[in-house]
Amino acid sequence: MTAPSGRARTLVRVFTQRFTSTRRGARLARQLALVELHDWGFPESTALSADAGLLVAELAANAVRHGRVPGRDFELKLTLLEELLRIEVSDARRDRRPAVQPHAHQAESGYGLRIVDAVAADWGVTDRIIGKTVWAELPRRRTAGTLGMGTPVRGVQPAGKLRLPARP
Repeated sequence: MTAPSGRARTLVRVFTQRFTSTRRGARLARQLALVELHDWGFPESTALSADAGLLVAELAANAVRHGRVPGRDFELKLTLLEELLRIEVSDARRDRRPAVQPHAHQAESGYGLRIVDAVAADWGVTDRIIGKTVWAELPRRRTAGTLGMGTPVRGVQPAGKLRLPARP
């Protein structure tokens, strides 16, 4: 795994847990992440916790749906740094790389990574010896021009009106 670029970051806390590659495992990963964040001082009512819960849910669901190998678990890792929260979900399938799918009118699935891309300040994929890790980062503090806990406002015009994408 590559180290984060930029200036040095001070580690505050780390949580790592493996879950079964099932829908129940994905649900438990989200719930346990929220409990851990609460213990770290970020109750569910905070924007950081809400955004993190959404990201864990999407990444864990993708690990179960697209990264599942029978008999192998997926792993959740939360790393709290001074400036950000890094969420990592690792699965055993290196060959199935995540990619943001183009908008499909009235599609019932395929929006997970679009949500991750919209909520996370940054996200990506790193290879492991077995499988891959999909990671996402959330700033700990709000800054001007952001939604949630540091999510950049995309598509906002200077007048503050949201520009909606054209429908096909």
